[in-house]
Amino acid sequence: MKPRSSHLPLGLLALLALAPTSWAQQQGRSFSIGYVYPAGAKQGTTSEHVIAGQFLNGATNIYVSGGGVSATVTDFIHPISGKELNNARIQVDELLARKAVVQKNFKALENFRSFKNSKDIKSSATDDKEIEELKKKYANATWTAADEKLLAETRKKMSSGVRRPANPAICELVVCQLTVAPDATPGRRELRIGTTAGLSNPLVFYVGELPEFSEAASKNIAEQRSSIAKTSFSPKKKGATTKSVMNVSLPGIINGQILPGEVDHYHFTARKGQKLVIAVSARDLIPYISDAVPGWFQATLSLYDSSGKELAYTDDFRFNPDPVVHYQIPADGEYAIEIKDSIYRGREDFVYRITVGETPFITSIFPLGGPAGTRTGVDLNGWNLPATRIVVDDRDKAPGAYPISVRKDSHVSNFVPFSVDNLPECLDQELPQGPARAQRVTPPVIVNGRILKPDTADTFSFEGKAGQQIVAEVMARRLNSPLDSSLQLTDAAGKEIAFNDDNTDRGAGLTTHHADSYLIATLPKDGTYLLNLRDTQHKGGPEFGYRLRISPPMPDFALRAVPSTINARAGSKIPVIVYALRKDGFTGEIAVSLKNPPPGFILTDGKVPSKEDKVKLTLTAPEKPSPNPISIEFEGRANIDGKEIVRAAVPADDRMQAFEYRHLVPSQEMCASVFGRADTKKRSGRQKKLN
Repeated sequence: MKPRSSHLPLGLLALLALAPTSWAQQQGRSFSIGYVYPAGAKQGTTSEHVIAGQFLNGATNIYVSGGGVSATVTDFIHPISGKELNNARIQVDELLARKAVVQKNFKALENFRSFKNSKDIKSSATDDKEIEELKKKYANATWTAADEKLLAETRKKMSSGVRRPANPAICELVVCQLTVAPDATPGRRELRIGTTAGLSNPLVFYVGELPEFSEAASKNIAEQRSSIAKTSFSPKKKGATTKSVMNVSLPGIINGQILPGEVDHYHFTARKGQKLVIAVSARDLIPYISDAVPGWFQATLSLYDSSGKELAYTDDFRFNPDPVVHYQIPADGEYAIEIKDSIYRGREDFVYRITVGETPFITSIFPLGGPAGTRTGVDLNGWNLPATRIVVDDRDKAPGAYPISVRKDSHVSNFVPFSVDNLPECLDQELPQGPARAQRVTPPVIVNGRILKPDTADTFSFEGKAGQQIVAEVMARRLNSPLDSSLQLTDAAGKEIAFNDDNTDRGAGLTTHHADSYLIATLPKDGTYLLNLRDTQHKGGPEFGYRLRISPPMPDFALRAVPSTINARAGSKIPVIVYALRKDGFTGEIAVSLKNPPPGFILTDGKVPSKEDKVKLTLTAPEKPSPNPISIEFEGRANIDGKEIVRAAVPADDRMQAFEYRHLVPSQEMCASVFGRADTKKRSGRQKKLN
C-alpha cells in the first residue's frame, strides 16, 4: 500500500501551478526557516552554511541544540522591494552624474535620467539646463575606487534583485559560519535562527564524525518564471545538463541540493570486496514540504561503474522514502553515485546528505522491544555490523521507545527504535499454520513475533468471559518494521467479532501510512477466542517483526504541545495548543501544567476537558526579556482508575504536507524567546477596569 500522499485528487494537483505567491502577500505571517544547507558539519571544523526562510531580517544568532556548536552571521540576502529598487536607481544616476562631471565626460550627461524628483524613476532626456546644474553641483567632487566599487555593487543589486520570488517561504537567505567543537557530541541536533523578533522553528542538523564533502550552496533567490527548464532524463544522454562531477573519498558524507531538473554525480575510488553502504538522508532532514507533491524530496539513488553501467538502483528503503544501497564492490576502480528527484523536480530546499563507506547499518532487530527493569538480548541483522547480537539494558527506563545503535571501529550505525513496556512478554512459538495450532496466551501480554513467510498468519488463542473488553494492538511500522499488519478477532468457530487493518496514530507525526493495527471489542460469551495477525501485502521475512499487545483496555494518554518555538514580548500572553492523544477509551479530564516552570512564566486555563482532544492554553511571559532561549516543558496529569498518571508533553509543530495533510511533527525541545519591554500601560489599564 502506497502512502496516501501519492493519491491526491487532480484538482489538488492543479494547485501546483498556483503555489508561488508574491512576496508582498506573505506580510504579516510569522517568520520561519525552510532549510539549512549543508544540514550538518564534522566535529572540529568551521564551515559556511545557508539558512533560508521568510522574514529573517535582523537575524543575529544561530542556536544549535546539544552544545558544542557556535555560529556567526556573515550575510543576509533577500528579494528587492520596489522602494529599494527605486533608491538604487537614484543612487546609480547620482554616481554616474558625479563620475561624468569629475572625468569631464559631459556627453554622457545627455543620456542621464532626471533625478531631481527622487520619486520619479521614468527615463527622460537631460536638457542643457540640467547639465549645467549637474556641473555646478559636482564642481568640486572627487571619484575614488570606493565610489567605483559602490557603483558596481549597486548596479549588481539592480540587475540581480528578485521582485517576485518563486518560493516565498525560502526567499530570504542567512549566511553564517558554524564552528563545531572537536568534542561536540555527534548525532542529530536542532538548529534555530534568532532575530529581534524571537526564534525560528527548528530544523534538523547533524554533527558528524566523518569527513564532509559539499557542493557550493545556492545563494540565488529563485524567481517566478513561466517556462520550465529543459532537463536530461539520463546521465548517459548527450548534452545532459548536470552539475560538474565532484570527487570524494571514503568513508565520507556528501552534502548537496537538487535544483529543478538537476542530476548530481559523485566519483570515488573503491577496492574489490568492499561492502559499501550508501545511505541518503533527505526526507529525514525536511519531513514535509507544504507546497510540493508528495510533500518531500523523493530521492533516487544509483551506483555506476567506470563504464557507465548501472550496478544498483533504489528509490527507498522498504517503506522509508530515503534510499539506501548496499553493494559489494566487484573490482578495484572508479565508481559513481547518482542522486536526483524521482520525477525531476527540484528547488533549494531539496537538501540531502549521503553517508558512503564501509559503515555499519542495522536493517532489522528482533525482538522489537523488551520489558522494563531488565536486560534484553537482541538479534541484529544488517551490513558491516560488529556483532549479530547485543544486550539492551532497560533497567532504568520507563515505558516508551528508545533509539539503539552499534559502533564498529570509529563508525556509528543508524539508529533504530526499541520499545520498552511494563507488561508480561513472550515470544511467538512459530507453530504450524491453522487454528488448531494457535499459540495459547494469557492476557495481559505482549507477544514478540515475526511473519517469517509470505501469505502466512500468526494465530493466538485466549480465554474470555461474556461482556469482557479486549484490546489487541500491533506495534511494527512505528518500530521500523516493514510489516503492514491486519488483525482479526474470531470465536472458536471462526465467526468474526472484530477486524482492523490500519489505525491512525497522531503521535506518529512522521508516518504517512499508518500500517499498524488496533482493535477493541466486547466478547459476546464465555469461551476461547482466536486472534489472527497477518501482513496485508502478503509479504514476510525475518525483518517482519511485531509486538502484539493483548490485554483489557489500559486507559492512558499522550500529549503534544504546539508550537515547539514560542516567541513573546515581555509580559505578553501567548496561545499554546495541547493535543491529547487518548488511548484505550480514556475520556477523562487532563490537567496541564508547566514542569519546573522558568521564572516568570505562568500557565492559565491548564486543562484538557473530558472527551476533548485538544485545548488552547494561555502562557504569560516574564516581565523582563531574556538574552538566550529558554527551555519550556509541559506535563499532564489525570486520574485513571484511582491512580494519578503523569505524562510529559512532547513539543511538536503542526506541519502541512502536499497542500492537504497535517502532521504533528515532534521536536527535541520547546524553546521560548522573550524580547522587548512589557506594555505597562495596557496592564495598568486592565488593572483599573478590574478595580
